[in-house]
Amino acid sequence: MLDHLIKGATVVDGTGAPARVADVGIRDGRITLPPPGATARTTEDATGLVLAPGFVDPHTHYDAQLFWDPYATPSMNHGVTTVAGGNCGFTLAPLHPDRPEDADYTRRMMSKVEGMALAALEEGVDWSWSTFGEYLDALEGRIAVNAGFMVGHCALRRYVMGEDAVGGTPTPEQLAAMTALLKEAMEAGAWGLSTTQSATHSDGDGAPVASRHATPAELIALSTAVGEHEGTQIEAILAGCLDQFSDAEIDLFVEMSAAAGRPLNWNVLTIDAAVPERVPRQLTASERARKSGGRIVALTMPILTPMNMSLGTFCALNLIPGWGEILGLPVPERIERLRDPDVRAEMLRRADSKEAGVFRRLAHFGRYVVGDTYSRENEGLTGRVVGEIAAERGQDPFQCLVEICANDDLRTVLWPMPTDNDPASWALRAETWQHEDVLLGGSDAGAHLDRMCGAPYTTRFLGDCLRGRRLVPLEQAVRMLSDDPARLFGLRERGRIAEGFHADLVLFDPERIDAGPATLVHDLPGDSPRLDSRAVGIVSVRVNGVETVRDDEVTGAVPGRVLRSGRDTRTVSTR
Repeated sequence: MLDHLIKGATVVDGTGAPARVADVGIRDGRITLPPPGATARTTEDATGLVLAPGFVDPHTHYDAQLFWDPYATPSMNHGVTTVAGGNCGFTLAPLHPDRPEDADYTRRMMSKVEGMALAALEEGVDWSWSTFGEYLDALEGRIAVNAGFMVGHCALRRYVMGEDAVGGTPTPEQLAAMTALLKEAMEAGAWGLSTTQSATHSDGDGAPVASRHATPAELIALSTAVGEHEGTQIEAILAGCLDQFSDAEIDLFVEMSAAAGRPLNWNVLTIDAAVPERVPRQLTASERARKSGGRIVALTMPILTPMNMSLGTFCALNLIPGWGEILGLPVPERIERLRDPDVRAEMLRRADSKEAGVFRRLAHFGRYVVGDTYSRENEGLTGRVVGEIAAERGQDPFQCLVEICANDDLRTVLWPMPTDNDPASWALRAETWQHEDVLLGGSDAGAHLDRMCGAPYTTRFLGDCLRGRRLVPLEQAVRMLSDDPARLFGLRERGRIAEGFHADLVLFDPERIDAGPATLVHDLPGDSPRLDSRAVGIVSVRVNGVETVRDDEVTGAVPGRVLRSGRDTRTVSTR
């Protein structure tokens, strides 16, 4: 007898094969395709509903959130049953047992670089581990989603080098110790190495994070160690990920992947028809890697992720060259400097320069929409476009925006309207998605909690495919969200609806599937805020056969597993 039987569903199995109406059974957490007349302890009628494999999010930062939110909301509500964490070189382990101050450093770094509320990190996580294996053990048996984690280069450096990790170069003995620590983490189940050399990544003290001080030789040595373990990967961020790679960066990516003999994925490929040279340049790394015994995979988002801005708190505006020194000043001095026409002119010049890279898109201040306001002077401005207000006042858009924010002591919430929401950009996206080394993902779920909400990309993308732009058919869209990332990571028996596979399943209404608007809620430890989004049209989510979501409400079950390299992932070799 089956544990559960889903009858008459439109099965989209994740392989890209045409949808078919069929019954799907679950027994002992696995999928079975039952014969006619099969019986089950429980049955549901899924007529008119689509049954798909659970979605795999290849780039999250749920490393901390899973301790206070085992349901990985809102990702799980939107059909995600497996998350990859430990990205961008940042992990909560290992921590040196003789240096308790390292945990405080890590909390402040994660708060700064990944936008996690410091109060939530302090109150919602017990920080009782030292080794990476102990960190994984702390999650075992208490999460609702399946989760796998890379080990962060910054943590490895900090453990071995202490404070010298920032600014220092390891001795041969320290590099050997770092390599041994990486191997120990992979033996415990780490999926591989993550690292960053992005100029946007600074720690809680404002210094470049530890991995940014690594030489190519250090990165190659660690990459070589990754190749010595089963089921491993590399995830890496370079400065050029935000715009266009330099020749040296392409060389480094290719050498790292080839040295490991493993895929390397990076985040995130921004596609904009106004910059037509970006995509071919970024994918040059993939083409060269294929010829050199490696594989470079670019992650890209299939939606335009809403992201709010503020002149009062740290956000992407701080990452524009030259802006951080102004926006980091005390509020009264910041307002005074922002009101200086010469200062604004120089800020605009820097924002529109080549060095600003992808952040140039943030400089179109006339396209910003005013969000929440807090002063009498700004009453009635919420929802209005800055360019229209500026025209009424006879001001340039940036001056107008500064004055609006100054009225609120810089607390005003701002929503930039995307500059790449045009038909040409969407056509370029659809074309780029077909490349063999382009993968959908890059939600950053679990990070930048009060600034962006990328977790609903799955449902919003499916809704767009079914009722919006229809850039790809449903069968292909589901494959791109499930089987493609499962194959990249070598997940064993996940990503498809097939006999014997783990029963990670999503049941949804194709007429309604979508994501609600991002709204600010205060449900983190310490009453800290985050952006949330309701799932629309999701009927049920199952993880390892157990229902975790019904009609967008979590059930309270925690059937998720910590997925460990080797045991739960197989090697995806590039050689």
